Amino acid sequence: MKIIHCADLHLDSTMESNLSSAQAKQRREEIYETFAKIVDYARDNGVKVIIIAGDMFDTKNSQIRIRNRVRDLISAAADIDFLYLKGNHDSADIFTEAPANLRTFNDGITRYSYGNVDIYGSESSSAVYTDLAPERDRLNIVILHGQTVSGNTVGEGLINIPALANRNIDYLALGHIHSYKCGRIDERGIYCYSGCLEGRGFDECGDKGFVLLDAERGGITHTFVPFARRRLHDVTVALEGAMTNNDITSSIDKAVADIPADDMVKIVLTGEIDEETDIDTVYISRLYSERFKFVKAYNKTSLLIDYEAYRNDISLKGEFIRLVSEENLDDAEKRQIILTGLRALAGREIDI
Repeated sequence: MKIIHCADLHLDSTMESNLSSAQAKQRREEIYETFAKIVDYARDNGVKVIIIAGDMFDTKNSQIRIRNRVRDLISAAADIDFLYLKGNHDSADIFTEAPANLRTFNDGITRYSYGNVDIYGSESSSAVYTDLAPERDRLNIVILHGQTVSGNTVGEGLINIPALANRNIDYLALGHIHSYKCGRIDERGIYCYSGCLEGRGFDECGDKGFVLLDAERGGITHTFVPFARRRLHDVTVALEGAMTNNDITSSIDKAVADIPADDMVKIVLTGEIDEETDIDTVYISRLYSERFKFVKAYNKTSLLIDYEAYRNDISLKGEFIRLVSEENLDDAEKRQIILTGLRALAGREIDI
């Protein structure tokens, strides 16, 4: 029996912190399309159950339009059961008329059985420690949404992995963390975060997708399946000394050489640069936006300053650098003030 474990779809997320309204709208549509393609994948590969381990939507008052599209998508896949455990972003009543093949959970322990496989879930993480009792001779999957903890820590939204050891769990399907992550519960079972389906911001870089489970008589095997339409990349480019625009773009070219054109890229420029080096992040973002789906560049460089060289300089620049160097500030603050001042003196645009 094949089962898909996914989570954290956040289908109606605004995503306008980095993207324009039009870009964010397109990205929301892409995330929905990725979920729709997972349903197609399930049909094509004989998957009987799709587990959604929380946060199908991003807000408790998600738009009716997207809820109706999801409802119709699930209804149309009548030969697949959707086991949906609500997460901290989801409301109590998502669908006014739920599809017949959508199975849900509550604060108690709910069990759904498929042949020799039992799938348990609870919207109350504390209930599993007192009421969960899977049978030893069955293949047991448990669905929860929350943050894993260890030691004696307990509480709603917290999943204490050591407390779930020796409970006949073969696979603990988790949601809440947006990156794929697996670990052992005990000799018998593992816990696994599937991660989100698509990265929504540059704190969600790398491969995104779902976990494919295959439950056989001997146990449950799992495989992470990268499935996102686009990957997000956080690329650091180290610069040094005096550099021309050609030098800077050449360094960026090397750093992004292996990134596909359909992906989204954050470029962070670091290192110590000479005061004559002019970095224009607006120009860089625009230049590489012709190459990738979306690009945003950040200047995190610091100024390489030889204070001794300005000790006896009688120019306005020298006087300015000496005054700042004598202030009771840390080196990073001094460098930023000097860099801003030198750009102003040279009539250059200042990055705020």
